Amino acid sequence: MSNKPSPFAPKAFPVLPPIAGFDMATAEAGVRYAGRTDLWVLRAAPGTSVAGVFTKNKCPGAPVDFSKKALSVDAGDDPRLVVVNSGTANVFTGQVGRDAVQETAQGIADVFGGKPESVFIASTGVIGEPLDASKVTAQFPDMKNRMDAGGWEAAARAIMTTDTYAKGATATAMIGETQVTINGIVKGSGMIAPDMATMLGYIATDAKITRNALRDMLSDLTETTFNSITVDSDTSTSDTVMLLASGQAGNDEITDPWCASSDDFYQALRSVMLDLALQVVKDGEGASKFVTIKVTGATDNASARRIGLSVANSPLVKTAIAGQDANWGRIVMAVGKAGEPAERDKLTITLGPHTLAAAGELSPDYAEKDGAAYMKNAEIALGIDLALGKGEATVWTCDLTHGYIDINADYRS
Repeated sequence: MSNKPSPFAPKAFPVLPPIAGFDMATAEAGVRYAGRTDLWVLRAAPGTSVAGVFTKNKCPGAPVDFSKKALSVDAGDDPRLVVVNSGTANVFTGQVGRDAVQETAQGIADVFGGKPESVFIASTGVIGEPLDASKVTAQFPDMKNRMDAGGWEAAARAIMTTDTYAKGATATAMIGETQVTINGIVKGSGMIAPDMATMLGYIATDAKITRNALRDMLSDLTETTFNSITVDSDTSTSDTVMLLASGQAGNDEITDPWCASSDDFYQALRSVMLDLALQVVKDGEGASKFVTIKVTGATDNASARRIGLSVANSPLVKTAIAGQDANWGRIVMAVGKAGEPAERDKLTITLGPHTLAAAGELSPDYAEKDGAAYMKNAEIALGIDLALGKGEATVWTCDLTHGYIDINADYRS
């Protein structure tokens, strides 16, 4: 499999500090490959609030079904446990796959304590291949002895598949007079067009927040972060994003996600989620360009987002960007095919500081040499003004190169 490092890969993984109420361990379970970590266990203290968003793909994996149910289970005085493996997605594996999830949940509950039905499980990798749960459960006793609060980088690496770098982000916020910390990790590189979340993402905080407030924040912020990125227009069968709050920072509990005292936390959470989402795009399979598409003047925000994603998912737009071709006609095409309100003669298309097209034709002030020069940049900004209303949205994508074909044509070998 050809999987060259992303040109946007950071020089180092960010320093994610320990967070009170959480510890973790990784292991080499040999799910698919020998000699690499492919298993992560996260343990959250009793009383931790948990929220999650999951794929809307109609063929979800057994781990997604299991974890959705676990959200409504009261763990009582037991820890909340998360188990993630890479190598196989355990999707479309029938009863064997469902049994593997149950065996994994029972196995970790036997070792760590708690109810198996309260365990959160995720798997990522090849679809259609069952998970050998015995390889996973065999690691739990040793992992329990190695649990550590500072294992975030190792965790991010354990859940990777075609990712070329581990992805993490951190932030602090004030709730009243109390400082709280937020850490997050995510995996994702291909099969990225979330319709709720993105691939696998886990965010932890020591803030004290009710489950309902946590859920509302996560759902709201997902729309403008994870649900506003795309690499290849394909929504995974395993997409999961979870947000866990241990409540050990000592702040006055947040019960209303929109109150003034929660604003700083909300903004810090958004910064972590957006950072992680953009890292996924920058590690898009075979990507050489990072593209920001800002849509303004739409009839409403939802329409703007749909138009932005139509452009971001267009193979013709994405290959033009890969070829450093300022082909504004393809952008106009993608706007028009979105099925959203648009009027040709009101449309304006910009490329960075350059206006390419306006009022239904090529801008008289545009010079092809300027567009060609701009397209050599690694980061590209496209602007689309519909001049119909106040709706706006920003979406992020990458170009489509031969590297994407190389990776995905050879993925199962």
